[in-house]
Amino acid sequence: MTTIRIPAPLRPYSGGNSTITVAGETVGAALDDLTRQHPQLRAHLFDGDELRSFVNVYLNKEDVRGLQGAATTIKADDTLMIIPSIAGGR
Repeated sequence: MTTIRIPAPLRPYSGGNSTITVAGETVGAALDDLTRQHPQLRAHLFDGDELRSFVNVYLNKEDVRGLQGAATTIKADDTLMIIPSIAGGR
């Protein structure tokens, strides 16, 4: 099963977990399984059915937006990382 790394700001919505094991053959299916396991995460990751623009998902260090997005195929030993964008400064 694929592992998803949860960033610190989202851990309160994932039961405090820093990693969660999910099922699915694509990035989208894995994220669906993640939000089934931890429904509170959905509002922080998705705007309706679309991943929020400030939420970045990496598959083994590669941005899935540069691959096939939610349709990107994943393997059991893959790691997905959720990385929220950070803004600020002048």
